[in-house]
Amino acid sequence: MASRSATRLAALTVAAVCSAASTLVLTAPAHADTDPAGPVRIHDIQGSTRLSPYAGRQVADVAGIVIGVRGYGGSKGFWIQDPRPDADPATSEGVFVFTDAVPEVAVGDAVTVSGTVSEYVPGGTSSGNQSITEITRPTVAVVSGGNPVPAATTVSARSVPRAYAPEGDGTANGSVDGLRLRPGAYALDHYESLEGMNVRVSDARVVGASDPYTELWVTVKPRENSNRRGGTVYGSYDDQNTGRLQIQSLGTPADFPAADVGDTLSGTTAGPLDYSQYGGYTLVANEIGAPESGGTRRESTRPQSARELAVATYNVENLDPSDDTFAAHADAIVHHLKSPDIVSLEEIQDNNGATDDGTVAADATVGRLIDAIVAAGGPRYDWRGIDPVDKADGGEPGGNIRQAFLFNPERVSFTDRAGGDATTATGVRRVRGGAALTLSPGRVDPANPAWEDSRKPLAGEFVFRGRTVFVIANHFNSKGGDQGLAGRYQPPSRSSETQRHAQAEVVNTFAKEILSAQGDADVVALGDINDFEFSRTARILEDGGALWSAVKSLPRSERYSYVYQGNSQVLDQILVSPSVRHGGHPSYDSVHVNAEFHDQISDHDPQVLRFRP
Repeated sequence: MASRSATRLAALTVAAVCSAASTLVLTAPAHADTDPAGPVRIHDIQGSTRLSPYAGRQVADVAGIVIGVRGYGGSKGFWIQDPRPDADPATSEGVFVFTDAVPEVAVGDAVTVSGTVSEYVPGGTSSGNQSITEITRPTVAVVSGGNPVPAATTVSARSVPRAYAPEGDGTANGSVDGLRLRPGAYALDHYESLEGMNVRVSDARVVGASDPYTELWVTVKPRENSNRRGGTVYGSYDDQNTGRLQIQSLGTPADFPAADVGDTLSGTTAGPLDYSQYGGYTLVANEIGAPESGGTRRESTRPQSARELAVATYNVENLDPSDDTFAAHADAIVHHLKSPDIVSLEEIQDNNGATDDGTVAADATVGRLIDAIVAAGGPRYDWRGIDPVDKADGGEPGGNIRQAFLFNPERVSFTDRAGGDATTATGVRRVRGGAALTLSPGRVDPANPAWEDSRKPLAGEFVFRGRTVFVIANHFNSKGGDQGLAGRYQPPSRSSETQRHAQAEVVNTFAKEILSAQGDADVVALGDINDFEFSRTARILEDGGALWSAVKSLPRSERYSYVYQGNSQVLDQILVSPSVRHGGHPSYDSVHVNAEFHDQISDHDPQVLRFRP
């Protein structure tokens, strides 16, 4: 849960107005010049924009029925809803009352609440998240108990508009805060018009698996950009998936369903509609549908033929010797990836993981994985890598993540050219009519500012059936710092991509240097690119035809390696030079073994490319 010390918008305190606890008749605030006639009700407080017209002011005896109670985490309080709605679809009839302690109310209580109206921003104003209208510092009077809870409003494919969000207000950041809500026109406006109210979804398909924080994602639009495994594919900045909704629970964590993508929450899932720091609009369920399996199973690719070279990329998510996932990773590599000839591993940590004591070597980490692969019935891989400078490559502090190559020496050989280290750049030279790396393994332009606090590419030269193959392992800058899809700024800013664009230019330039020395060179650039196949990052990598993202050989509905906030999307890519694309008979597979499952061992699905050099 978000800390309540985070910044609040318009949290000015006005003189208190006393509560008349014995009646449901409301007392209007003292500001008669701007207040509507009659008592203040919840829809008056919520208003017709995202910001309350009463923000920073006190209100008295606001009446409602308790529809949900949250007595845990840093956001303790309860939701109330007015059972007598107004006629304006833009104004919500529910509001959250922040108590900062376990509330002494129960669902079905009729209450009056006096306090200060506040706009709370989960994650703080710098996060770009939308705010939640709340009543804070409350005085609460229970008038009666056991009242019927206002009927839940159904959120469905019919009710949620196809358009995602309005354009911002024309300011530098493009805020939607002050725009009048149009719940019949935009999905985000529709959800905002229900903020704090009792809502329900029925037979909702899971599009984001249960996570360790007892959250999952469903869609109310099962046909929206769907794939054959039950997910919702993110394929364009201009075509947002509007049916996605995060589900949390007001029950105990042990009762939260362990659901995978493609499962269904059968029946009704209902509760107050909240807004989360980590995902936007969230149904906080006091009733949750029964999980029904969708039959989603972990995939296995086919084995490579004798003439095919199989090259894979696999982000093993901060793997270090203390982890208990080595056997599971080995199983994935041997039985689901069918023991590729070359595996680019991302997020290999040093020998003592996150312990920050200057250790940078990772031989124990990689060695334990190799042993686990042998134990699983796979080949005894050899490996190559370069230790980074301590704390220079980002990632978990002390972990010193880096890329490493595994390769099967029974199928492929590695061409070693000594001298590569964390700060020395490998280059390209022409030797007997072909290209060769000056250092192998070597890092690509590691001093370039594009790699500041980020992983440097690892290049290596391999030989398969007498043919040289150049492999460049990458782990680009993460998306941290980008504005959320459901944030207050529309369209959201993607500030993190600036560094990825620079990184893509470096890798593209290096691939062009190889191709300049040997026009028909087989080049494979792969890894966790942290960006989509339709992004500008991918276009820069592909510039001039030097590389091509092979995931685009798959149908659009099958292009994904990662699931984030219910969007199945591409982050991991394998890009190839023209000789591989046009002459190598490439076969690409995104092998879904992790991202769709609640018991994932990594948040990324590995990718494998088979071709004939």
